[in-house]
Amino acid sequence: MSDPVVVKFGSSLIVGPRGRARRGVVRARAAEIAALVRSGTPVCVVSSGAIALGLPRIGLDKRPRSLPKLQAASALGQARLQRVWESALAEEGVEAAQILLTAADVADRAPYVNARNALRALFALGAVPIVNENDATATDEITFGDNDALAAQVAVLVRARLLVLLTEVEGVYTRAPGTPGAELVGEGSRARDAVLGETSATGRGGMQSKVLAAEMAAAAGIPSVIAAGADRSVLGPIVAGEARGTQFPATSQVVPAYKLWVRFGKPVAAKLHVDEGARRAVAEDGRSLLAVGVASCEGDFQAGDAVELVGPDGEVFAKGIAGADRAEISRRPRGLEAVHRDRLVVY
Repeated sequence: MSDPVVVKFGSSLIVGPRGRARRGVVRARAAEIAALVRSGTPVCVVSSGAIALGLPRIGLDKRPRSLPKLQAASALGQARLQRVWESALAEEGVEAAQILLTAADVADRAPYVNARNALRALFALGAVPIVNENDATATDEITFGDNDALAAQVAVLVRARLLVLLTEVEGVYTRAPGTPGAELVGEGSRARDAVLGETSATGRGGMQSKVLAAEMAAAAGIPSVIAAGADRSVLGPIVAGEARGTQFPATSQVVPAYKLWVRFGKPVAAKLHVDEGARRAVAEDGRSLLAVGVASCEGDFQAGDAVELVGPDGEVFAKGIAGADRAEISRRPRGLEAVHRDRLVVY
């Protein structure tokens, strides 16, 4: 079994006008997904659309600001979303599974590993996990932000060979598609220079969030593609290496899974401002950060929280897991490891 491919679908691909599922698009992609699975390539789907499918059930046609209404729409729409995928994949003889994640599942190491093991077990069974954020229980304070970020997190979680972010347009354009002078940006390194559009009425991400997600996955060693998802043939050519959309090549450095979790999965609780000697010891010599090198602490934290390390120039240069709480590190006792080198990632 080869490494998996993670495919993210935006709300506008899954849901059309008046909150109706675009079953033709889903069936076409399900056929390609099934073909990949039969060829030995596991596929994980990260699918938006639950809220968009649920909005008509609560009498709305666009995304509300009220969190309880969003949660209600998600709860009503998630069951419909899963049925759409189950039906389309069943036609191809493939089982669909459902996994709902929250940011807390990624932030805590034990749930993170459990989620990874569950996904690997489903891949071994030839099933296709349909992943979404658990919007019905997520809060404004504890959320992935959008499903593009979730897709990047899932790609890192399963050590995917490729992340594909499917949308309505061909990829990133220099300006709004359809306007004079708009050109497709083929290289992800140029995507930040483009004029990125707004979110849809029912979605939450937009092109900017897709670029950030693709960059995050690429930094984790996972090549990423932003491409159109409604064409006749989409996934087969992309997985085969055909140049489609906007492509973000992977970095060449191989990073251990634990450090990927530290860098991308663990939310930052505080910042530790360090002196120049400590910065050199960590960034250049690969040593642990000692409390004696911490000049000041910004924000409250406990042992086990993620902290960013800031040099004298004000630049963040590393992130790690605190070995003690703020009060203890602030006393700067000699010999105390504020962040151990094995639990630290240098940018």
